[in-house]
Amino acid sequence: MQQVVDLQRDKGFERLGVQLLSISPDSVADWKDNADQMGIHLPVLSDAGNRVANMYGVMRWRMGNEPSHTFVLVDSDDRVLWVRDYGAPEHGGIMYVKPSAVTQLIAGHLGTKP
Repeated sequence: MQQVVDLQRDKGFERLGVQLLSISPDSVADWKDNADQMGIHLPVLSDAGNRVANMYGVMRWRMGNEPSHTFVLVDSDDRVLWVRDYGAPEHGGIMYVKPSAVTQLIAGHLGTKP
């Protein structure tokens, strides 16, 4: 959840003007409790059974008991512009990504400066 906290506080990410949603297989009650404790104010969604994750083909990799962080950039027409599953071996198999790295990649796909 620290990834979400850091992204919502990052000014460079904020300047992108994209809506950040956090989706997890955790229950709504667990999400709400954790979000409240960590000061998360962006939308947090429960994807019980990973139905949405499976539709996008993401979150297949795990870091211990936790799914890795996957970022999906979707435009206003619901087209997927970019996907990066950081748990995948080709992307480093990592759990946490610096907000500046995510911001740069998204900016590149939007054709803007971070």
